[in-house]
Amino acid sequence: MAAVRVRQHVNPLGKKYQTPASPQDLEKIYVKPNQPLHLDIGCAKGLFLLNMAKIEPNLNFLGLEIREPLVVEANKLRSKLGLTNLHYLFCNVNNSLHSLLSSLPPGSLQRITIQFPDPWFKTRHAKRRVVQPELVADLANYLAVGGLVFLQSDMEFVAVEMRDRFAENPAFEKIGTGEWLAENPMPVPTEREVSTQKKGEPVYRVLFERVKSKE
Repeated sequence: MAAVRVRQHVNPLGKKYQTPASPQDLEKIYVKPNQPLHLDIGCAKGLFLLNMAKIEPNLNFLGLEIREPLVVEANKLRSKLGLTNLHYLFCNVNNSLHSLLSSLPPGSLQRITIQFPDPWFKTRHAKRRVVQPELVADLANYLAVGGLVFLQSDMEFVAVEMRDRFAENPAFEKIGTGEWLAENPMPVPTEREVSTQKKGEPVYRVLFERVKSKE
């Protein structure tokens, strides 16, 4: 992939990012639109999904990214490789989920990954972090019962916040008894995960399942 100069952090509350993404026609995006869908939020250059799409051809993959130049380049590479089960979209996920997912066939969204999101260290910037309670509630509306949510970060406070927000929603149940997963359950690591582990630094991981709401 050619080098693309983009800002490392984009403020999702900025005026430019307040327009929701347009509804998508899955029939035009994927050759097999009825396959189960894996949604990757904050896909960056998209290499994680690119490799996932290669090894799991029976799933469709959708990457969402707020930095538009990365999306343009990712889709160029996908087209070059001829991957028909993969697509990337430029959007602000915190205001675009409904327009993007409302046309999904019931039960098709089977897996969600949110990996190494921008930490936004300052407390006054906490609202810029991607995993807000509203996002968790929206994801619960679209993720199929039995579907999985995988979260990971190299910043413990970010991982704790993401974990706690999903744990607070009754639609999600944490898998495993330990505080964090020792291993990544996905067959492909992200670039950030590889570089973090090479430095000998910890990665904080957690997995949730979408469960039936208790009456």
